[in-house]
Amino acid sequence: MTIQTAEHTIGELLRRWRQHRRVSQLDLALQAEVSARHISFLETGRSLPSREMLLRLADHLGIPLRERNSLLMAAGFAPVYPATSLEDPSMGVIRSAIDLVLKGHEPYPAIAIDRYWTLVTANRSIDLLLMGVAPELLEPPVNVLRLSLHPDGLAPRIINLDQWRTHVFRQLRNYIDTSADPALAALYEELRSYPGGDDTGRNEQRPGALVVDDLVIPLRFRSEAGELSFFSTTTVFGTANDVTLAELAIESFFPADAATTDILRNMAGT
Repeated sequence: MTIQTAEHTIGELLRRWRQHRRVSQLDLALQAEVSARHISFLETGRSLPSREMLLRLADHLGIPLRERNSLLMAAGFAPVYPATSLEDPSMGVIRSAIDLVLKGHEPYPAIAIDRYWTLVTANRSIDLLLMGVAPELLEPPVNVLRLSLHPDGLAPRIINLDQWRTHVFRQLRNYIDTSADPALAALYEELRSYPGGDDTGRNEQRPGALVVDDLVIPLRFRSEAGELSFFSTTTVFGTANDVTLAELAIESFFPADAATTDILRNMAGT
């Protein structure tokens, strides 16, 4: 389900978000400490929400900051949450923190991405994964999901491609469910149109494999230096009050076996 704002009244948008979250009017009323009748009146247009009520309902419905701004504008209010460019001088401390995390993760790859999985920045170790990728896929803006699953991207060198695709699709569906963003839904359909893999070697244990291979889905990758295996973690700004920061994530890749650790350290001379 995707939720548009231009063609719906504020009451319709509130109802669609409530239904998208699978919350009843009564449950939402109890959470927001208002009457179910008031929720009904807001959804049918018999009453108009104040800015404070709109933000309270958005908070209880877990609506992302970007969509909260859209709700406010649909109700005739000014947006509350800024969307500051990372290049803005006021973001200098934030940008320094991102660069510190990325550089500190070397010699292992790490990237910063936005809500749409557009590459914001990366450390130097990511170049190891990009060898042989079609140049047009590296033209900004680079979408890392498209880059990973496109047949001219990383896909031919991902050993467990079918397994990795399943992981990517599950993750993307979760974001679509959270944001109800039609652009993410369109990206999902595009990625599904790409050919998959046969998932060869999914359960194969290699010499030096760590126990972590049995706990998380690894990205197993053929490189010129040998086969690499990674698992990843995602870092977000948990207290963000800015749309840009709320949608920013740092994905860090860690070696999932001893062989990958040795290859990356040898390449980095550490």
